[in-house]
Amino acid sequence: MTRPTRIARAAGLCFATATAMGLLATGTATGDTFVPLPGGEITETLGDGTVVNVKLVGESANINPSLGSTPVHRNAWVSGTAEVVTTGNPLKLGKIKPGYVVGCQVNISGGQVSGGTGYSQDWEGNRPSVSGKAGANLSLGPGQAKSFYILDQEREDPFGDSTHTNFNPFRSGKGGVTWKNSTIGLTGCGGYAQARAFVRVEIETENAIEDVTLWGQPFSLG
Repeated sequence: MTRPTRIARAAGLCFATATAMGLLATGTATGDTFVPLPGGEITETLGDGTVVNVKLVGESANINPSLGSTPVHRNAWVSGTAEVVTTGNPLKLGKIKPGYVVGCQVNISGGQVSGGTGYSQDWEGNRPSVSGKAGANLSLGPGQAKSFYILDQEREDPFGDSTHTNFNPFRSGKGGVTWKNSTIGLTGCGGYAQARAFVRVEIETENAIEDVTLWGQPFSLG
């Protein structure tokens, strides 16, 4: 079975307001800046007719743009809820994988973007290429970007050993996961920095294995 990737942009109902508030996080302010974000919603129909609805709700970021009193340190605490509903065919397994992409002097909004070190990625044309661990502390230079999943859930395997997974599973046709004050730590970036949420959902039915990815709106880390 093939694994086609389906990508869609987040809904932008509050685009102007959220962008304006995100700009308040730039500079070297000493206090934290709370940034409400609009989240988003998409509905996709898979090859076997299964309909997948993905929502990102209650999204926000609390940003300290000058951790350590230097312009190359930033810290943010991000929160949100991902909700998934599938209809049309029995679900064998669904996996919800929320995460974030962080860029230093890189435009991580829609379309093809590039950085000064030859880095390029079409954020909304591909599934996330994850390179960091949950609770990532990232070190990025100009033109660099990294993505990471925020979940690190410990489970016991059939042999009694503990394993770590980066997803929340569901099988009933409806699933969700909430994260609260997950940390994004960034060092080494002397210019502007941005972050952006994504929710990747893997769907497996009797006749299809496909991905659906919802991208949130970019926001400034300062």
